[in-house]
Amino acid sequence: MDTKAFRSALGRFATGVCLISVYDPDSGAMAMTANSFASVSLDPALVLWSIQNDSECFREYTQCSRFGISVLNDQQTALSNHYARKGQHAINDNDFIRDSNGVPLLRDALAQFSCKLHQLHEAGDHHIIVGQVEAFSVADGTPLLFFGGAYNSLSQAGQ
Repeated sequence: MDTKAFRSALGRFATGVCLISVYDPDSGAMAMTANSFASVSLDPALVLWSIQNDSECFREYTQCSRFGISVLNDQQTALSNHYARKGQHAINDNDFIRDSNGVPLLRDALAQFSCKLHQLHEAGDHHIIVGQVEAFSVADGTPLLFFGGAYNSLSQAGQ
């Protein structure tokens, strides 16, 4: 299979953009950009995201007991770009709050989810991380979208 063409085909599915955050005793508080977020179940409240097996943060995210998910708004492109870069995962404390378990969550996000690890699944060149949502919050705003390998807004998505 042509993996480049396959990746391009997958890019035809518009997604939101999230920051996945964790506090690791050795590495500290960190965040990474992901668009692989999805809901799984309402009862219990479960969500998932996936991490590449060769990610520089693989250990921190697959061995944590808790993590946060912050859904980005359309004014947070710079944050998405920053935390998507290799070596740029240490968080800026001014941009985050901490949940009751010390997990960082992005300020001004459209939604914030505080999760505890529920299951971890190997899946090809990624691992799927399923979290049980223990708390969440929502805010008004317009989502940051990713489509066709680029950021988009709701008005651009149909073009």
